Amino acid sequence: MMMFAAILLLLGACSSKETVSTGNNDVSKDNPSGDLAPLDKKVKVIIAEDGAASGAGFYIAKEKGYFADYNIEVEFAQFANSDEMLPALASGEVDIAGGVSTASFFNAIAQGIDVKIIADKGHNVPGKSYFSFVIGNHMKDQIKEYKDFKGKKIAVSSKNSIDEYIYLEMLKHAGLTNDDVEFVLLGDFGSMLGAIENGSIDAALQIEPLIAQGIANGFHERFGDTTDYAPESQIAMVLGSPQFMSEEKDVSLRFMAAYLKGVRDYNDAFIKGEGKAEIIDIMTKHTASKDPALWEKVFVTGLDPDGKMFLDDVKKQYDVYKENGAISGDVDFDKAVDTSVTEKAVEILGAYER
Repeated sequence: MMMFAAILLLLGACSSKETVSTGNNDVSKDNPSGDLAPLDKKVKVIIAEDGAASGAGFYIAKEKGYFADYNIEVEFAQFANSDEMLPALASGEVDIAGGVSTASFFNAIAQGIDVKIIADKGHNVPGKSYFSFVIGNHMKDQIKEYKDFKGKKIAVSSKNSIDEYIYLEMLKHAGLTNDDVEFVLLGDFGSMLGAIENGSIDAALQIEPLIAQGIANGFHERFGDTTDYAPESQIAMVLGSPQFMSEEKDVSLRFMAAYLKGVRDYNDAFIKGEGKAEIIDIMTKHTASKDPALWEKVFVTGLDPDGKMFLDDVKKQYDVYKENGAISGDVDFDKAVDTSVTEKAVEILGAYER
């Protein structure tokens, strides 16, 4: 507890900043960014990010100088879990964070933690889902269709979360119920590799790059695609502190413009195949996946180049968690969701050419 308090004090000291204005939000090609003028003074923005692949927009914008063009310096801060991160974000000690859709996340908001959901930070790309089911090689001849999951042992990493939500959507698609399969709660994705290889589970809801690694090692194979039954599952969101969104608008607008430029380079690389080697170098630097060859094999996290989220699906997930009794209180989505800065940044940059 004392260490956590010290971390918060440090972050508070780092992120404490007066409102910085340029007095000019007009777009000009003569600015270093080619659009918005840089801030009058350098501003540090604290991002709660732990090296997840879904943080690609942050890493790329940092390495390619998009933040620097606006006189923004970014610093990454790690937290043990979201229970520690969300209060720091709400208080403004952290400016930006990533949030995964779980009942505990919505519970925190329902119980008064004020954070803003502002942009996409993770969804599945149709036909190339980075978060999807795999089956053990011992099941290849038995599981041909989703209905063949009946009677099988299926590992999922958590309950009342996006993981269980996707699992339940798959069961509905297969025409099955919870009673038709054996649910195995296995909290560590890495442990799923050994469990599926030794046959103690038959299938798993697995994540990249472990999906690609398991295939390379002959442990499992991909089965179907999450977008078969959950085409618009919103897995993670960019979150902003209320202060960053309301009191530091010159900073947050420029931050979002830089972030989206990073996300667009990411899409250029992995969707269009443009400048891929440079982006893979950045990803190997900032994430746990250090093998460039593996980045050629994985199905990467979907990141919308205009920051758009599947908000209807976010609300649907919330309803499912609430129906399961996992949420106390109510979330006012009109208050919790604020995409204004993202929309303004897209207006300035122009919509991404897909």
